Amino acid sequence: MKAKTMGNKNARRPSDYVAKAAVQKKNAVNALIKLFSTYSAVAVVNLEGLPSAQFQRLRASLGNDLQIVMSKKSVIKLAVAAIKGKHAGIDQLTSSLVGMPALIFTNQNPFKLANLLNKSKSKAPAKPGQTAPYDIVIPAGPTSFTPGPIISELASVGIKAGVEGGKIAVKVPSTVVREGEKIKPKVAEVLAKFNIQPMEIGLNLVSAYEKGIMYDRKVLSVDPATYVRELASAAMESRAVALHIGFPAAETIVLLIAKSAREARHIAKEFGIMVPELAEELVGKAGLEAAAIDKLVKFPESSSQPQQ
Repeated sequence: MKAKTMGNKNARRPSDYVAKAAVQKKNAVNALIKLFSTYSAVAVVNLEGLPSAQFQRLRASLGNDLQIVMSKKSVIKLAVAAIKGKHAGIDQLTSSLVGMPALIFTNQNPFKLANLLNKSKSKAPAKPGQTAPYDIVIPAGPTSFTPGPIISELASVGIKAGVEGGKIAVKVPSTVVREGEKIKPKVAEVLAKFNIQPMEIGLNLVSAYEKGIMYDRKVLSVDPATYVRELASAAMESRAVALHIGFPAAETIVLLIAKSAREARHIAKEFGIMVPELAEELVGKAGLEAAAIDKLVKFPESSSQPQQ
Protein backbone atom coordinates (compact mmCIF):
# COMPACT_ATOMS: atom_id res chain seq x y z
CA MET A 1 0.00 0.00 0.00
CA LYS A 2 2.87 2.29 0.89
CA ALA A 3 4.57 1.59 -2.41
CA LYS A 4 1.34 2.35 -4.24
CA THR A 5 1.01 5.73 -2.57
CA MET A 6 4.59 6.59 -3.33
CA GLY A 7 3.97 5.85 -6.97
CA ASN A 8 0.74 7.79 -7.25
CA LYS A 9 1.06 10.21 -10.15
CA ASN A 10 -1.49 12.57 -8.57
CA ALA A 11 0.48 12.94 -5.34
CA ARG A 12 1.78 16.50 -4.86
CA ARG A 13 5.48 17.16 -4.66
CA PRO A 14 6.94 19.68 -2.13
CA SER A 15 7.72 22.00 -5.00
CA ASP A 16 4.00 22.15 -5.83
CA TYR A 17 3.20 23.56 -2.40
CA VAL A 18 6.04 26.07 -2.69
CA ALA A 19 4.73 27.21 -6.07
CA LYS A 20 1.21 27.52 -4.71
CA ALA A 21 2.42 29.53 -1.71
CA ALA A 22 4.38 31.82 -4.01
CA VAL A 23 1.29 32.45 -6.16
CA GLN A 24 -0.83 33.20 -3.07
CA LYS A 25 1.79 35.60 -1.75
CA LYS A 26 2.00 37.37 -5.10
CA ASN A 27 -1.78 37.72 -5.24
CA ALA A 28 -1.84 39.11 -1.69
CA VAL A 29 0.83 41.68 -2.60
CA ASN A 30 -1.06 42.75 -5.74
CA ALA A 31 -4.28 43.09 -3.75
CA LEU A 32 -2.55 45.45 -1.30
CA ILE A 33 -1.01 47.47 -4.13
CA LYS A 34 -4.48 47.98 -5.58
CA LEU A 35 -5.84 49.14 -2.21
CA PHE A 36 -2.95 51.59 -1.76
CA SER A 37 -3.88 53.21 -5.09
CA THR A 38 -7.63 53.19 -4.37
CA TYR A 39 -7.69 54.92 -0.97
CA SER A 40 -6.19 58.26 0.07
CA ALA A 41 -5.06 57.15 3.53
CA VAL A 42 -3.87 54.00 5.26
CA ALA A 43 -3.41 53.28 8.96
CA VAL A 44 -1.53 50.56 10.79
CA VAL A 45 -3.23 48.98 13.80
CA ASN A 46 -1.98 46.33 16.21
CA LEU A 47 -4.44 43.49 16.85
CA GLU A 48 -2.28 41.83 19.49
CA GLY A 49 -4.38 40.77 22.49
CA LEU A 50 -7.67 41.52 20.75
CA PRO A 51 -10.09 38.56 20.90
CA SER A 52 -11.38 37.39 17.53
CA ALA A 53 -15.04 37.90 18.50
CA GLN A 54 -14.31 41.47 19.62
CA PHE A 55 -12.44 42.14 16.38
CA GLN A 56 -15.36 40.97 14.26
CA ARG A 57 -17.77 43.21 16.23
CA LEU A 58 -15.49 46.20 15.82
CA ARG A 59 -15.07 45.49 12.13
CA ALA A 60 -18.84 45.47 11.65
CA SER A 61 -19.38 48.63 13.74
CA LEU A 62 -16.91 50.73 11.74
CA GLY A 63 -19.09 50.66 8.63
CA ASN A 64 -18.31 50.29 4.95
CA ASP A 65 -16.11 53.38 4.59
CA LEU A 66 -13.12 51.48 5.95
CA GLN A 67 -11.45 48.34 4.69
CA ILE A 68 -9.47 46.34 7.25
CA VAL A 69 -6.90 43.92 5.86
CA MET A 70 -4.93 41.42 7.90
CA SER A 71 -1.71 40.35 6.23
CA LYS A 72 1.78 39.10 7.01
CA LYS A 73 4.49 41.66 7.62
CA SER A 74 6.51 40.32 4.69
CA VAL A 75 3.56 40.79 2.30
CA ILE A 76 2.96 44.36 3.49
CA LYS A 77 6.66 45.20 3.11
CA LEU A 78 6.70 43.85 -0.46
CA ALA A 79 3.61 45.91 -1.37
CA VAL A 80 5.12 49.05 0.16
CA ALA A 81 8.39 48.49 -1.67
CA ALA A 82 6.49 48.20 -4.96
CA ILE A 83 4.66 51.53 -4.58
CA LYS A 84 7.16 53.73 -2.73
CA GLY A 85 8.12 55.42 -5.99
CA LYS A 86 4.55 56.68 -6.43
CA HIS A 87 3.85 57.54 -2.77
CA ALA A 88 6.51 59.69 -1.13
CA GLY A 89 7.38 58.59 2.39
CA ILE A 90 5.20 55.46 2.31
CA ASP A 91 8.23 53.29 3.15
CA GLN A 92 8.10 54.71 6.72
CA LEU A 93 4.97 52.62 7.18
CA THR A 94 7.00 49.44 7.58
CA SER A 95 8.51 50.64 10.87
CA SER A 96 4.97 50.64 12.34
CA LEU A 97 4.41 46.92 11.73
CA VAL A 98 4.45 45.76 15.35
CA GLY A 99 2.69 42.91 17.11
CA MET A 100 -0.09 41.56 14.88
CA PRO A 101 -0.38 44.32 12.27
CA ALA A 102 -3.39 45.04 10.11
CA LEU A 103 -3.99 47.82 7.63
CA ILE A 104 -7.03 50.09 7.52
CA PHE A 105 -7.64 51.71 4.13
CA THR A 106 -9.90 54.76 4.08
CA ASN A 107 -10.65 58.05 2.37
CA GLN A 108 -11.23 59.68 5.74
CA ASN A 109 -8.87 62.16 7.34
CA PRO A 110 -6.42 60.27 9.65
CA PHE A 111 -7.52 62.38 12.62
CA LYS A 112 -11.18 61.49 12.05
CA LEU A 113 -10.17 57.85 11.75
CA ALA A 114 -8.21 58.03 15.02
CA ASN A 115 -11.18 59.62 16.76
CA LEU A 116 -13.49 56.91 15.41
CA LEU A 117 -11.17 54.13 16.60
CA ASN A 118 -10.82 55.69 20.05
CA LYS A 119 -14.60 55.93 20.45
CA SER A 120 -14.97 52.25 19.53
CA LYS A 121 -12.71 51.11 22.38
CA SER A 122 -13.89 49.77 25.72
CA LYS A 123 -12.13 49.62 29.10
CA ALA A 124 -10.67 46.36 30.39
CA PRO A 125 -8.76 45.21 33.50
CA ALA A 126 -5.02 44.71 33.29
CA LYS A 127 -3.59 41.22 32.87
CA PRO A 128 -0.11 40.09 33.95
CA GLY A 129 2.43 40.59 31.21
CA GLN A 130 0.52 43.36 29.41
CA THR A 131 2.27 46.64 28.69
CA ALA A 132 1.08 49.68 30.63
CA PRO A 133 -0.35 52.27 28.21
CA TYR A 134 0.51 55.12 30.64
CA ASP A 135 1.75 55.67 34.20
CA ILE A 136 -0.80 53.91 36.42
CA VAL A 137 -1.25 55.74 39.72
CA ILE A 138 -3.17 54.69 42.85
CA PRO A 139 -4.54 57.99 44.22
CA ALA A 140 -4.24 59.00 47.86
CA GLY A 141 -7.34 58.79 50.01
CA PRO A 142 -9.68 56.43 51.82
CA THR A 143 -10.62 53.01 50.47
CA SER A 144 -13.36 50.48 51.20
CA PHE A 145 -10.86 47.90 52.48
CA THR A 146 -10.91 46.78 56.11
CA PRO A 147 -7.61 46.39 57.99
CA GLY A 148 -5.82 43.10 57.43
CA PRO A 149 -3.35 41.42 55.05
CA ILE A 150 -4.31 43.97 52.39
CA ILE A 151 -1.82 46.43 53.95
CA SER A 152 1.17 44.17 53.27
CA GLU A 153 -0.21 43.37 49.82
CA LEU A 154 -0.33 47.06 48.97
CA ALA A 155 3.14 47.58 50.42
CA SER A 156 4.51 44.82 48.13
CA VAL A 157 3.75 46.98 45.09
CA GLY A 158 5.00 50.21 46.64
CA ILE A 159 1.75 51.65 48.04
CA LYS A 160 2.02 53.35 51.44
CA ALA A 161 -1.20 52.75 53.35
CA GLY A 162 -2.52 52.94 56.89
CA VAL A 163 -5.70 52.70 58.93
CA GLU A 164 -7.95 55.73 59.19
CA GLY A 165 -11.44 55.59 60.66
CA GLY A 166 -11.48 51.81 60.65
CA LYS A 167 -10.63 51.60 56.90
CA ILE A 168 -7.46 51.35 54.86
CA ALA A 169 -6.32 54.68 53.41
CA VAL A 170 -3.61 55.32 50.81
CA LYS A 171 -1.31 57.95 52.31
CA VAL A 172 0.32 59.32 49.14
CA PRO A 173 -0.31 58.86 45.40
CA SER A 174 1.64 55.79 44.26
CA THR A 175 2.76 54.93 40.73
CA VAL A 176 2.57 51.14 40.59
CA VAL A 177 3.74 50.78 36.96
CA ARG A 178 5.30 53.16 34.45
CA GLU A 179 4.24 53.62 30.84
CA GLY A 180 5.78 50.93 28.64
CA GLU A 181 6.56 48.56 31.53
CA LYS A 182 5.15 45.05 31.83
CA ILE A 183 2.40 44.70 34.42
CA LYS A 184 3.40 42.23 37.13
CA PRO A 185 0.90 39.70 38.56
CA LYS A 186 0.78 41.41 41.98
CA VAL A 187 0.17 44.79 40.37
CA ALA A 188 -2.63 43.36 38.23
CA GLU A 189 -4.28 41.95 41.39
CA VAL A 190 -4.07 45.30 43.20
CA LEU A 191 -5.47 47.21 40.21
CA ALA A 192 -8.40 44.79 40.12
CA LYS A 193 -9.08 45.39 43.83
CA PHE A 194 -9.20 49.14 43.19
CA ASN A 195 -11.39 48.53 40.12
CA ILE A 196 -8.87 50.34 37.94
CA GLN A 197 -9.18 49.30 34.29
CA PRO A 198 -6.19 50.83 32.48
CA MET A 199 -6.37 48.71 29.36
CA GLU A 200 -8.53 49.33 26.32
CA ILE A 201 -9.98 46.71 24.03
CA GLY A 202 -10.07 47.87 20.46
CA LEU A 203 -8.02 48.55 17.38
CA ASN A 204 -4.76 50.04 18.67
CA LEU A 205 -3.66 52.66 16.16
CA VAL A 206 0.10 52.75 15.57
CA SER A 207 0.41 55.29 12.75
CA ALA A 208 -1.30 56.62 9.65
CA TYR A 209 -0.16 57.81 6.22
CA GLU A 210 -1.82 60.38 3.97
CA LYS A 211 -0.44 62.32 1.01
CA GLY A 212 3.22 61.96 1.89
CA ILE A 213 2.82 62.59 5.63
CA MET A 214 3.22 60.01 8.40
CA TYR A 215 1.34 60.61 11.66
CA ASP A 216 2.28 58.65 14.77
CA ARG A 217 -0.09 57.55 17.52
CA LYS A 218 0.71 60.41 19.91
CA VAL A 219 -0.16 63.04 17.32
CA LEU A 220 -3.35 61.30 16.24
CA SER A 221 -4.55 60.62 19.79
CA VAL A 222 -4.73 64.28 20.82
CA ASP A 223 -8.30 65.28 21.64
CA PRO A 224 -9.93 67.28 18.78
CA ALA A 225 -10.94 70.04 21.22
CA THR A 226 -7.26 70.53 22.06
CA TYR A 227 -6.43 71.03 18.38
CA VAL A 228 -9.22 73.61 18.08
CA ARG A 229 -7.86 75.55 21.07
CA GLU A 230 -4.30 75.40 19.78
CA LEU A 231 -5.33 76.53 16.30
CA ALA A 232 -7.35 79.43 17.75
CA SER A 233 -4.38 80.44 19.91
CA ALA A 234 -1.99 80.22 16.95
CA ALA A 235 -4.34 82.34 14.82
CA MET A 236 -4.52 85.05 17.48
CA GLU A 237 -0.75 85.08 17.94
CA SER A 238 -0.18 85.22 14.17
CA ARG A 239 -2.57 88.15 13.83
CA ALA A 240 -0.82 89.98 16.66
CA VAL A 241 2.58 89.51 14.96
CA ALA A 242 1.17 90.64 11.59
CA LEU A 243 -0.28 93.77 13.18
CA HIS A 244 2.98 94.52 14.96
CA ILE A 245 5.09 94.35 11.79
CA GLY A 246 2.39 95.88 9.57
CA PHE A 247 1.89 92.81 7.40
CA PRO A 248 -1.25 93.23 5.26
CA ALA A 249 -3.58 90.24 5.06
CA ALA A 250 -7.30 89.64 4.80
CA GLU A 251 -7.49 89.24 8.58
CA THR A 252 -5.43 92.40 9.35
CA ILE A 253 -6.06 94.93 6.60
CA VAL A 254 -9.02 96.66 8.30
CA LEU A 255 -7.16 96.89 11.61
CA LEU A 256 -4.00 98.16 9.88
CA ILE A 257 -5.92 100.92 8.07
CA ALA A 258 -7.59 101.93 11.34
CA LYS A 259 -4.21 101.93 13.08
CA SER A 260 -2.66 104.06 10.30
CA ALA A 261 -5.56 106.50 10.47
CA ARG A 262 -5.11 106.90 14.25
CA GLU A 263 -1.36 107.44 13.87
CA ALA A 264 -1.84 109.97 11.04
CA ARG A 265 -4.41 111.86 13.10
CA HIS A 266 -2.07 111.91 16.09
CA ILE A 267 0.83 113.30 13.99
CA ALA A 268 -1.38 115.94 12.35
CA LYS A 269 -2.73 117.02 15.72
CA GLU A 270 0.74 117.16 17.33
CA PHE A 271 2.19 119.34 14.56
CA GLY A 272 -0.95 121.39 13.95
CA ILE A 273 -1.41 120.26 10.39
CA MET A 274 -4.75 121.46 9.11
CA VAL A 275 -6.76 118.60 7.64
CA PRO A 276 -10.56 118.34 7.26
CA GLU A 277 -10.79 115.73 10.03
CA LEU A 278 -9.06 118.05 12.54
CA ALA A 279 -10.18 121.50 11.38
CA GLU A 280 -12.82 122.04 14.07
CA GLU A 281 -10.59 120.63 16.81
CA LEU A 282 -7.55 122.72 15.75
CA VAL A 283 -9.58 125.94 15.50
CA GLY A 284 -11.04 125.29 18.94
CA LYS A 285 -7.59 124.62 20.35
CA ALA A 286 -6.24 127.80 18.77
CA GLY A 287 -9.09 129.79 20.32
CA LEU A 288 -8.37 128.38 23.77
CA GLU A 289 -4.67 129.12 23.41
CA ALA A 290 -5.42 132.68 22.26
CA ALA A 291 -7.68 133.25 25.26
CA ALA A 292 -4.97 131.94 27.59
CA ILE A 293 -2.38 134.23 26.04
CA ASP A 294 -4.76 137.19 26.31
CA LYS A 295 -5.02 136.62 30.06
CA LEU A 296 -1.28 136.32 30.55
CA VAL A 297 -0.14 139.25 28.35
CA LYS A 298 -1.33 142.80 29.05
CA PHE A 299 -1.48 144.77 25.86
CA PRO A 300 -1.39 148.65 26.11
CA GLU A 301 -4.81 150.21 26.09
CA SER A 302 -5.62 151.93 22.85
CA SER A 303 -6.22 155.70 23.18
CA SER A 304 -9.47 157.16 21.97
CA GLN A 305 -7.89 160.63 21.54
CA PRO A 306 -6.77 161.47 18.03
CA GLN A 307 -3.06 162.17 17.79
CA GLN A 308 -2.02 165.78 17.37
